[in-house]
Amino acid sequence: MKKLLLAGTATLALTGAASAEDVKMGIILGFTGPLESITPNMASGAELAVNEVNEAGTLLEGSKVTVVRADSTCVDAAAATAAAERLVTSDKVQGIMGADCSGVTGAVLQNVARPNGVVMISPSATSPALSEAEDDGLFFRTAPSDARQGEVIAEILKERDIGSVAITYTNNDYGKGLADSIQQAFEKAGGKVTISAAHEDGKADYSAEVAALAAAGGDMLVVAGYVDQGGKGVIQAALDTGAFETFFLPDGMYGDALVEAIGSPLDGSFGTVPGTDSEGATKILDMAKEAGFDGTSSYVGESYDAASLILLAMQAAGSAAPADYKSKIEEVANAPGEKIYPGDLAKAIELLKAGTDIDYVGATNVELIGPGESAGSFREYTVKDGKFETDRFR
Repeated sequence: MKKLLLAGTATLALTGAASAEDVKMGIILGFTGPLESITPNMASGAELAVNEVNEAGTLLEGSKVTVVRADSTCVDAAAATAAAERLVTSDKVQGIMGADCSGVTGAVLQNVARPNGVVMISPSATSPALSEAEDDGLFFRTAPSDARQGEVIAEILKERDIGSVAITYTNNDYGKGLADSIQQAFEKAGGKVTISAAHEDGKADYSAEVAALAAAGGDMLVVAGYVDQGGKGVIQAALDTGAFETFFLPDGMYGDALVEAIGSPLDGSFGTVPGTDSEGATKILDMAKEAGFDGTSSYVGESYDAASLILLAMQAAGSAAPADYKSKIEEVANAPGEKIYPGDLAKAIELLKAGTDIDYVGATNVELIGPGESAGSFREYTVKDGKFETDRFR
């Protein structure tokens, strides 16, 4: 259980309602680094929500929302902390959509968000360790924890008659947390993990890592890495040496850049990424298409939902001050109330003004459980003819 402590006098830094002219939201994602091919679409997803609210013109009696972007790098905690510090102290944002990768998210939470009393909602930081982080009631996420993803992956592996796997993971909080979760769930289900070994991002040659994985063996290789970095390098090296032919690809490995880089040898591999076949998921795809970006990319819906929750919580509180609206996030996210989907934000604002409860369903069937945790759903997919094809939702 997170400790819901007050941040003391530091919280006062951002108290007081925003002016009617300007509410500032920070978007901090890895615009450079191992997820740089998917983060532009994530940012666009969040900005869909901001644009929707601005078009309505009714948030907090006519406040305009301005977005300020910052680069988390995904992997450099010091750089992410500095970028977030600028968002808060220089740009004076009243909420942060992000960060993206788990390690930098934890760093921003502890070094910037808590000391300054700023709410942050991550669309993609999935490390189980974040569930136990001290957060003063300021941290939420719209993506489910990897504790849940590990259970889902184990189910899929057993259903596909995979008896043993080797696991390689990017050497950080995300990779280690996910690898441990997969191993625990798979072994509990009767499977065998032959080896679970870290790999470093940014290397030119992964032959040594692949040699160790090959020596341990396994029916397939689980790659808990990043689509634009070491995960891709390990897969290519494994294919070049014939060490493995089939790969399990969790959320960090989902992206068109991977199939474009590897090509047809990736056909037959399969994996998971947070997703749902709900009414909201269909709506966000249509909205993204109209806006000119790829709504099927990873964490677009979660990013839209994270931004929407910040804005609707502000309206529910009647204030853009984090100290005022942080307690409203779970309130607007969960039942009871009138269901709110993508495209309904203007309607939601009017309902809140009228004192009517809302249940924000959003693009990803949002339900917050415990202290800011997302219940979450997953899309199971297989790579066929160079494309990700959905098998089912769980």
